Amino acid sequence: MKRFKKLVKNITNKYTKANNKKLNNKGDKPGRKLFNDLDRNMDTAKDKLGRSMDLVVREFKVGHTRGALLCINGLVNKSIIDNHILETLMVHSREVEPNPVGDGKKLLQFIKNNTIAALQYEETHLLDDVLTKVLLGYTALYIDGLDSAVLINTIGFEMRAIEEPQTEAVVRGPREGFTENLQLNISMLRRKIRSPELRLESKTLGRFTGTPVCIAYIDGIVNEKIVEEVRERLQQVDIDGILESGYIEDFIEDAPYSIFPTVGNTEKPDVLAAKLLEGRVGILVDGTPMVLTVPYVFIETIQSSEDYYARWASGIVMRMLRILGILITTQLPALYVATISYNPEVMPTILVITVAASREGIPLPATAEMLILGLIFEILREAGIRQPRPVGQAVSIVGALVIGEAAMKSGLVSSPAVMVTVLTGIASFVAPAQGNVYVHVRLFLLFVSAVTGFLGFFIGNLVLLTHLVSLRSFGVPYMSPLGPSNYKGWKDVYLRVPMWAMIDRPGVINWKKQQRVNKNVNPGPPKNEIKKEK
Repeated sequence: MKRFKKLVKNITNKYTKANNKKLNNKGDKPGRKLFNDLDRNMDTAKDKLGRSMDLVVREFKVGHTRGALLCINGLVNKSIIDNHILETLMVHSREVEPNPVGDGKKLLQFIKNNTIAALQYEETHLLDDVLTKVLLGYTALYIDGLDSAVLINTIGFEMRAIEEPQTEAVVRGPREGFTENLQLNISMLRRKIRSPELRLESKTLGRFTGTPVCIAYIDGIVNEKIVEEVRERLQQVDIDGILESGYIEDFIEDAPYSIFPTVGNTEKPDVLAAKLLEGRVGILVDGTPMVLTVPYVFIETIQSSEDYYARWASGIVMRMLRILGILITTQLPALYVATISYNPEVMPTILVITVAASREGIPLPATAEMLILGLIFEILREAGIRQPRPVGQAVSIVGALVIGEAAMKSGLVSSPAVMVTVLTGIASFVAPAQGNVYVHVRLFLLFVSAVTGFLGFFIGNLVLLTHLVSLRSFGVPYMSPLGPSNYKGWKDVYLRVPMWAMIDRPGVINWKKQQRVNKNVNPGPPKNEIKKEK
């Protein structure tokens, strides 16, 4: 009896799911089809676009048949429309006049074969497709008597020139950075990876903005499960508009409540190309130069593209300096507070006397000193960023000198506290990728150290490490290859070994092809002596 009830229940569930699926499919709104009347098509398009002032409609005749072009002024290249569409239509209209082509379908086929001098065009029967493409910069061609339109690529709006990105400046390496134009960004990526295995998938996100989004990866290197996960997460993004890639980042990250980002970003084509060659997936968004990359691990915060362009010894030194800078900017204020407030005996006697003398007459405790100075530094840094560059530099430098000097002379803060704040601030610029994250870590460790001294300092670091180890980015451990340990991956963590020694790609995402460098390419002197020819 139980088996029979279970069987009936399974059949009922399957029937219910099938019916729901059918209802959902029936409930989907079909695309609105075009009419076979030119005037109705024009009126409908104008109404849908609100009869906007930048809407341009150009009617014409080809033989005895009426036609019209529909586009948005400012999004199209007028020279393409004038010289390669309208002019050729007018020329061929004289050829068609004495010898009518026939019905509208034959006329449209004649126009596509003989008059449209554009590289990319497509035919559609849906009004929504026409509106979407026209708002992207396409031009719609209507022929009276046909329920279809030809969408011609005439995109030609103004765009920013390619410049060096300010956030990822390098001494040695490419100077070009992504712009706000998606097609231009894709072309720059193509110039870096000239392989037919580079895959580019298109999506449109945002109910009102209709922002084009591109998923980039290299077939044969990337893990297909990660690509599928990216597709599913992007499919779930349902929002009015996408104005920057940060909108998408909020929807696809693994740990939305963590202060540590699990989605990377870059505005350099060479950095994106390097990440794709390691098996990652890039997400390019129209309207922003910032490209998202997944999976993203913590060790990428101390890596720079310049590490791989300079000699390996220089790369090791620069990477060690970044690690030291991260430790200083996150740990030094908490260590200062814990030492001054609870455990001054850990310092040498002469240093204790010097610090005590400098703090004589200071009304504020060490914790309050660090909080006030840290707040002032962050305000000055924010003011320097938001102001124009010449004014911002003056505000940062003069403000820091004047306020620091005035605070010490007035007896509100001590000179060691000012020195610790300055070192902390300067060290935060060594690895700017997670500058805001370091502020949160610094405040957290400062508070726990102010409560229990070194005990709170060590417990706070333990909590942070535990949290970092628990994070994942698209299924990849956030602290890999450190935790879990992968000794092959350590070649590009604390050190940067020569490129010929990085034989395998990072092995934390189950790569299809791990080897990227031939094992027999080690450089060295010639085996046989080169003799001078007589």
